[in-house]
Amino acid sequence: MSEDRRLHVLRAIVQDYVQTSEPVGSKALVERHQLGVSAATVRNDMALLEEEGLIHAPHTSAGRVPTDLGYRVFVDRLSEVKPLSRGERTAITQFLSGAVDLDDIVDRTVRLLASLTRQVAVVQYPSLTRSTVRHVELVPMGGTRLMVVLIVNTGRVEQRVVDLGRDLTSPEGETLVASARARMNELATGLPFRVAATGLRTLVDEFSDDDRRVIEPVVTAIEEVLVEEREERVVLAGQANLARLGADFPSSIGPILEALEEHVVLLRLLGELSDDPELVSVRIGRENPVSGLQSTSLVSVGYGSGAERVASLGVLGPTRMDYPTTMAAVRAVARYVSEILGDARST
Repeated sequence: MSEDRRLHVLRAIVQDYVQTSEPVGSKALVERHQLGVSAATVRNDMALLEEEGLIHAPHTSAGRVPTDLGYRVFVDRLSEVKPLSRGERTAITQFLSGAVDLDDIVDRTVRLLASLTRQVAVVQYPSLTRSTVRHVELVPMGGTRLMVVLIVNTGRVEQRVVDLGRDLTSPEGETLVASARARMNELATGLPFRVAATGLRTLVDEFSDDDRRVIEPVVTAIEEVLVEEREERVVLAGQANLARLGADFPSSIGPILEALEEHVVLLRLLGELSDDPELVSVRIGRENPVSGLQSTSLVSVGYGSGAERVASLGVLGPTRMDYPTTMAAVRAVARYVSEILGDARST
């Protein structure tokens, strides 16, 4: 029972410190929370929490503040992440539902997260290594030109125009295009990029020599898209919120801003998440391997199309953050983004 009470005291200290940014004393805890014990008992509990490294006294203050370990215990003991209000959910839906393409989805998502949490928002573009082919479309453009369209499960659309040197407007040309389109989708739909590229290469041998001169450049154009190496990207918003929270950082926000400029670092941190799109990851203080971010916490979660995580999003702020609310916002936004991508996949 004593341990349960100490955890209750720890939770109260975290909640008060997050709200007030002032060290919390035993008297204030008794006055603000229904602890059911005397201030002397609370002081004893606080002394034990301090011995366990969960709270500490800053400078000569009589009050205590949570340590990184204290925040970790608090987050791990959250019985549930409180849901967002109906108004917040409606605002998220309306803001994100107006997106017209993947770039717009990412842009709206990062701005929405920064606004909801008043922290720095980070959104990773869907990883190409996790992407799959949703559909291949071949569109005759008149004469000898053909547009090759590759639609990805994340909603991204890639296009190439190929001059095949053969008139495709004849009945034979239209039949060849239709046959190639059908076989390409049979071989590639639902597969990762590199697997799809390998399968499509075998398609060339299915056609006669004359038709092969048409199919070969089409397959090559698709292969170029599928195996093209591209830099993974993250988008940030809300860096100005760090200035508003400057007092929460031990020296200056300079090292944090420098670390945020290293997108490869952020990609690595976001990439270390579980594949479970519902699992919210919270990395607190020195749990961050990047020295410039060790005065911050990163709350992140995966998003994806269907049950598969294709990328991650999250927010970064001081360790003195409202973890339950931040976790709820991050998870809710990720769910809505996943729904949008899922809707795009099914259309």
